[in-house]
Amino acid sequence: MLSNRSLVGIRLSFQMLAVLFFLLIGASSYAADPSVVDSEEAISAGKTVFNANCKQCHKLDQKYTGPALRGSSERQPIEVVKSFIKNSQAVIASGNSYYSNLYKEYNNTVMPSHEFLSEDDLNNLLSYIEYGDKVDPAAAAAATDGAAAGGAGGGIPSEYLTLILGVLVLVLLLILVVLGLIISVLTKYLNKQGLEEDDKEFISQKADFGKVFKSDAFIIIVTALVVALVAKTAIDGLYSVGVQQGYAPAQPIAFSHALHAGQYEIACQYCHTGVEIGKSANIPSANICMNCHMHIQNVGGKEGISPEIQKIYNAVDNNQPIEWVRVHNLPDLAYFNHSQHVAVGGIECQTCHGPIQEMEVVAQHSSLTMGWCIDCHRQTEIATEGNVYYEKLVQLHSDSKDALKVKDIGGLECAKCHY
Repeated sequence: MLSNRSLVGIRLSFQMLAVLFFLLIGASSYAADPSVVDSEEAISAGKTVFNANCKQCHKLDQKYTGPALRGSSERQPIEVVKSFIKNSQAVIASGNSYYSNLYKEYNNTVMPSHEFLSEDDLNNLLSYIEYGDKVDPAAAAAATDGAAAGGAGGGIPSEYLTLILGVLVLVLLLILVVLGLIISVLTKYLNKQGLEEDDKEFISQKADFGKVFKSDAFIIIVTALVVALVAKTAIDGLYSVGVQQGYAPAQPIAFSHALHAGQYEIACQYCHTGVEIGKSANIPSANICMNCHMHIQNVGGKEGISPEIQKIYNAVDNNQPIEWVRVHNLPDLAYFNHSQHVAVGGIECQTCHGPIQEMEVVAQHSSLTMGWCIDCHRQTEIATEGNVYYEKLVQLHSDSKDALKVKDIGGLECAKCHY
């Protein structure tokens, strides 16, 4: 027979085991939420969301403007994490101690709200945060060592090319000098061989450039070249009407894409909000600038607000838009839709705008002419894999041996761009 004390002990032990069991179940569900999955599709979609909304302030495995994000879904319940992403201030105001402390740790920096993100967007984002772009330190070190040993690339450095060209020019000059010496020696040798007068006269004759310049053939050739050059210049001038390739106007604020899109890797979609959802990419408003510059007020560690950033503050204080100068202009008779190319076609910004992440002052990189667009439509293959938009078109095109290109889906029809 068990005593009452033994029964109490057994009961307490059972209760402690039950509590431990439920804690373990809760912890496992806490870290392995079914909405956060390690699949290539979810990670790829999540990376797109991350680059468009988070990349400018966060990195996965190290602190940046904000904290490192890897492990976010393990530090707080998954629904709380999603709520924080959508509206961080609401979660902090609710009294969540973890996010309140994090808010204080980062000097009360307010994270923009992301109410527009769907549930699938949030799940994919968290999948990328937990499982995406994991770097093997040993492999990264090996790659760095290999790059250092192999140089910057497989091409020939420009200074070597200049040296090679200089050597070739010198060799050509030496060949000309040698040929001149050979002709001189042969001429003297033949003159000593007792040649007839006609032969001596032929060997000793010198080129008369005056007769060459006055000849009818020379005049006709020069005239034809001048007429051809003038005609080509006139035709090129006509073709360049309305073409602004290389146009780089001065802007009201010295905004550097090399700094923002290059050094800080801010995604184009963060500022140009309409690029994936509308016809126009949208010129960013001062409010978008203030998302960062309410905290970043100077450049290069100087004290006070820098003059260029002060212009943003002035625009906000006076409720006046910044009068950016449009760089890329299409004629009114042409229709172009950014979302069709970026969201559906998957075209990178650099395809049309060039290395925008390297530009201190934005310039029009491509000609943006009708011929340039048509040539692109003729050559560009459509990325159909995983894109349900093109499923039926792929089936219709299955009998063709060539890859499905833009021209095959009406990319050369006049009404596509002119209506």
